[in-house]
Amino acid sequence: MNKILVMGPSWVGDMVLAQSLFKQLKIDQPDCQIDVAAPAWTLPLLERMPEVSQAIALPFKHGDLAIAERYLFGKQLATQGYTQAILLTNSLKSAILPWAANIPVRTGFKGEMRYGLINDMRPLDKSILKKTVERFVALGRAKNGALPKSLPLPALAADRTKIDTLMQEHGIAPSDSRVLGLCPGAEYGEAKRWPVEYYAEVANAALNKGWQVWLFGSDKDRPVTTQIQQVTQDGCVDLAGKTRLGEAIDLMSACHTVISNDSGLMHVAAALDKQLIAIYGSSDPSHTPPMHPQAVVEYLGLSCSPCFERVCPLGHLNCLKHISPGRVIQHLSFSTQAAQV
Repeated sequence: MNKILVMGPSWVGDMVLAQSLFKQLKIDQPDCQIDVAAPAWTLPLLERMPEVSQAIALPFKHGDLAIAERYLFGKQLATQGYTQAILLTNSLKSAILPWAANIPVRTGFKGEMRYGLINDMRPLDKSILKKTVERFVALGRAKNGALPKSLPLPALAADRTKIDTLMQEHGIAPSDSRVLGLCPGAEYGEAKRWPVEYYAEVANAALNKGWQVWLFGSDKDRPVTTQIQQVTQDGCVDLAGKTRLGEAIDLMSACHTVISNDSGLMHVAAALDKQLIAIYGSSDPSHTPPMHPQAVVEYLGLSCSPCFERVCPLGHLNCLKHISPGRVIQHLSFSTQAAQV
């Protein structure tokens, strides 16, 4: 049996995409065991991926090299019998732990000064592996092996038995109406955030049709969700900063439709099989698209896009401002009928 340790990514969206790798590994090697080492905040995602046997929380602070600590942590894993490590990040620090754990095969793309630490080094041709998810899946295949004709889609297993309790905790009254989830934040920067007033206009349109509107996000998104709440005269349920990631996943599973910027929560919504409208500004939907065949992607593809900047370098943010609320609203099938959850 191949016992695989995956060094997972730090971003929520990338971790969701990594599930395609886990699923493909199980297709190729049904008896393999997959453990994933990643920052603690990603563990609620891993807990909802049936392919993962064990999630290992890494104790290192984000950005810290912590060479000695990583070495010692790796030595502690040396007795676990891992036969292969797959590194989904390209940093030097991520390669220290599998090397210290003396894992025989250590697979990763050529990164920053990792010679010797990685003994199954793969070149990364971005013209061939254009998508992040393709790069992840490629690392699980034989060297120079072809990708499967179709990649397995991420599919998070939400705990729907907790929805009623979570709704009660957050003061959400039971209702037969459909729920529209809005994810108006984007930790990367404002160049990925559709304007607040546009989200508010969509929220009002849904509320006027008898839908509930739930706002999702982290503490950092509270200023944005608060503005939407004010404009909609407290008609929305503001969950930003009030839920743990796992709770947000379970609550989002009760939504009928989700509208989101290009963010981690966008990928969560796709993996929950939600009707999804994804809005792209400074980023590229051909690089990190939502992994859902029916997802609607709103992207203008202006001559200045994608710039991948956190703040619009031209100062106009036309890539997002020219996506009108009406353009997004037309994708909604308004009904007061409850969604099947």
